[in-house]
Amino acid sequence: PGGQPSVGMKDPNTTNTGGYVNASWKPSLRKDGAIDIIEHNNYMTPWQPIREADVLWKKRVWMEIDTRQKQNFAFRYPGDEESGGGMYIEILIDAIKNGKVTAFKDDRFTIPMDVSDVMKILQPPPDTTYREKVDGSTEMIIVKKDWNPENITKYRLKEDVIFDKNIGRMVHRIIGIAPYLDLLNEDNTYRGSTPLFWLNYPDVRPINVKYEVYNPENDMYRITWDDFFEKRHFASYILKSTFDNILQTDISASKKGIDRLYESEEIKERLFNKEHDLWVY
Repeated sequence: PGGQPSVGMKDPNTTNTGGYVNASWKPSLRKDGAIDIIEHNNYMTPWQPIREADVLWKKRVWMEIDTRQKQNFAFRYPGDEESGGGMYIEILIDAIKNGKVTAFKDDRFTIPMDVSDVMKILQPPPDTTYREKVDGSTEMIIVKKDWNPENITKYRLKEDVIFDKNIGRMVHRIIGIAPYLDLLNEDNTYRGSTPLFWLNYPDVRPINVKYEVYNPENDMYRITWDDFFEKRHFASYILKSTFDNILQTDISASKKGIDRLYESEEIKERLFNKEHDLWVY
């Protein structure tokens, strides 16, 4: 009665088609806004197949997205109706929990992980405290902590850069994506980062297309996470490539500090120049 949705029914203000990904998200029980919003049925544009005979040149690169950079703040947006009520990492975790996508331990997708494996990595170590009992003895109390999506500050991408002579341009195809978890010391100082899992990106695309990304300029015109990645709306720097890298080592193995960034930009320039050279010659 009175326009209130029944229990179990989808909220009329919801525009995403993937469902809510954060268990604590509470949809509005009344119309929240002045616009009559309809459900957004977004569709994934399939990749155009690339024939081996049409490939003139190919290289592979591994890149890192730092969500603390302004251009990547979309990854840290806490969520709303259109984004599933959670951050991007929560969308991925929800997809793994519901069996929509398989997580792997490595970027070659050779060792699958089940949900318990993923959650074991996510779960922070418990806090241990001691308290004195009435009889004078000491009792140990273990307090379990929930994982914090704010601690996912990096994503690593593995992609192929291909010059397709059939369309006459360089094509960037993401092959895999991995969220990285920040590891903290007891005093909350940063200790390092570790990959949670690797996902095959073509498997993730059907998930990405169901959720929309926050647009800081206009709430009415949003794009899906699939558009966000395919149209390269993120900022990144290269960690490793197959340019003169027989041992397949990261840039960090030979470069430190600002020199790592310089090396990353040099590889990007080499990719740009290669496309130019293939066009000219």
